[in-house]
Amino acid sequence: MTPAAFHRAIEERFGSESNAQDSVLLDCRNFYESRIGSFKQAVLPNIRKFSYWPEYVDQNEQLFKDKNVFMYCTGGIRCERGSAYLKAKGICKEVYQLQGGIHRYMEEFPEGFFRGKLFVFDKRYSIQSNSDITAECSYCRRAWDEYDTCSSPHCHQLVLSCADCRSEALTACCGQCEQKARSGDSSERCSCTSERPRIPKQLLG
Repeated sequence: MTPAAFHRAIEERFGSESNAQDSVLLDCRNFYESRIGSFKQAVLPNIRKFSYWPEYVDQNEQLFKDKNVFMYCTGGIRCERGSAYLKAKGICKEVYQLQGGIHRYMEEFPEGFFRGKLFVFDKRYSIQSNSDITAECSYCRRAWDEYDTCSSPHCHQLVLSCADCRSEALTACCGQCEQKARSGDSSERCSCTSERPRIPKQLLG
């Protein structure tokens, strides 16, 4: 669907006065991407890697069964793969995808239904077209959406830590990494990965 058609579909099916019982708005991105920006009323899979997508769909089939599924991702590539898998399952009424992804949608509708920032895979970490902050600092819970890497040198997790908390050296992704940074432990695995379910079961709100 073109950004304009996708925008109309959201307005018609997921508006504040709409009954979207037969439709699902689905984010194809990883949890750390959707955390800082997403479409309102979207299902946000709590997965770390897109390679987990087939398992996610398999374990959450009831979420999509007999539904019109409207999918989106950053630029459209993951939607191509994700929609192909959903269609192959044969459980949805229809599967639609946003052409050009969120990036193109933001260009046409900077104050549209996508709120917050768009995560990008470079040193910027994000781009924005509106002023909404949809995430919070992992430490103090104040509104915050600027990522930085974990302060443990061997960890590659992204951390949401506000300026005040960073000034107090609260810069690790978890308590385990805080301890590793002090002790010089060089292992990569921490509680952020070891305690996170690989494939979550999700329900529509």
